[in-house]
Amino acid sequence: MARGRKAEITAVDGALDKAPAAPKWLPAYAKAEWKRLVPILVNDRKLAVHELQSVESYCISVARIREAEEIIAREGLVIMGTRGPQRHPATAILKEHQEAARRLLIELGGTPASRGKNKGGAVGNDPADDLGDI
Repeated sequence: MARGRKAEITAVDGALDKAPAAPKWLPAYAKAEWKRLVPILVNDRKLAVHELQSVESYCISVARIREAEEIIAREGLVIMGTRGPQRHPATAILKEHQEAARRLLIELGGTPASRGKNKGGAVGNDPADDLGDI
């Protein structure tokens, strides 16, 4: 399989003009991350309605990371199991959600490397021009 340049991430038509409120059902940590990230993505014109589910998933992963960290801080990395010391189950949750959050953040253009590839400014959605939606 030939290796080449990675595909450039481009903004999609229909970028949001206003940051939507966080869904009411999101946990507190997830809402806080939504309020931090969504306005940035909207301001950079890198978020469309069909991508909101990815933002929700990312925010939930961030919340689970924080919850797992709290559990580990309180109970320790190692617990006593029936066969002796073992890794705390929260470490698996932590790892799973760290990986998911990283993948989703890249998809959303939220890392330094992915920001350089995502140019923003959805095509045909500039109210200041006379071209309309092309």
